[in-house]
Amino acid sequence: MENLILHIIQGLLVLGIGIIAYNITRFIRREKPDLGSRTQNIKGFFIGLFTDTLDTWGIGSFATTTTLFKMTRFLPAEDDAKLPGTMSVGHAIPVIVEALFFITAVKVELTTLIPMTTAAFLGALVGSNITKNWRINLVRRVLGTLLIVAAIIMIVRLALNIGGDVSASVHGLALPWLMAGVCYNFVCGLLMTMGLGNYAPELVFFSLAGVNPLIALPVMMLDAAAILVTSAHNFIKQKRVMWRGLLAVSIGGVLGVIFAAKVVTTINLQVFKIATIVIVVYTGGMLIYESLTKKA
Repeated sequence: MENLILHIIQGLLVLGIGIIAYNITRFIRREKPDLGSRTQNIKGFFIGLFTDTLDTWGIGSFATTTTLFKMTRFLPAEDDAKLPGTMSVGHAIPVIVEALFFITAVKVELTTLIPMTTAAFLGALVGSNITKNWRINLVRRVLGTLLIVAAIIMIVRLALNIGGDVSASVHGLALPWLMAGVCYNFVCGLLMTMGLGNYAPELVFFSLAGVNPLIALPVMMLDAAAILVTSAHNFIKQKRVMWRGLLAVSIGGVLGVIFAAKVVTTINLQVFKIATIVIVVYTGGMLIYESLTKKA
């Protein structure tokens, strides 16, 4: 039964790739947008390769993509309004490939995977209406502070080896933690509609729950895959995408995912825990920095 459900999820993910590919192909044939020069496409390829490699390792891709877009002038300043749509469409297929790979490469109990991903998707689905009046900088500041506090707790747990024997063998959440996780992921889904990624918060939750933090990878990637299928479709339909070099970003991203996935599934658990702490501190610091420097 478990294998059947996993195959159904894999089938839906493949269908998602087909939907995005169809939407992209149909738009290009109908609108004939400028797909960019050779230089622009080479630039896009390496941006996708690098950012989706980091994404597969749980660091996320949007912050790094934004930085590289600016550094390389991949996205002109006058097209900044198209930044969310460009990143969503460019990373949609690589993220689905991530989810497709980690559904089977990393063991996670379906009783944890399905409720938590469903909660995140529902949170994102209704989030645009609930969070539209929230002050983004306040949310960034609070979330950033909470992530750093969580990282401190994780450091203490790692130093004292609290739950060290359990985390390597447990691949799902007990009922109390699962109920907390469903509520937590629903809130994460809400926050994703404000541009706040779910990767670091997911890693924090599973680490604090005392289970193998690697199981956060398929959960958070399936979350993102489900959401990006919808958002990419909407961005294309609304013509909020900059197409020059974007296909190369997707191609490079898929190759980055394949490379990174081969590494992360063989990584030492202690190394991954330390990397998780670094990721969480970095993400928390960036959120606090953005809350102090960016306009709401």
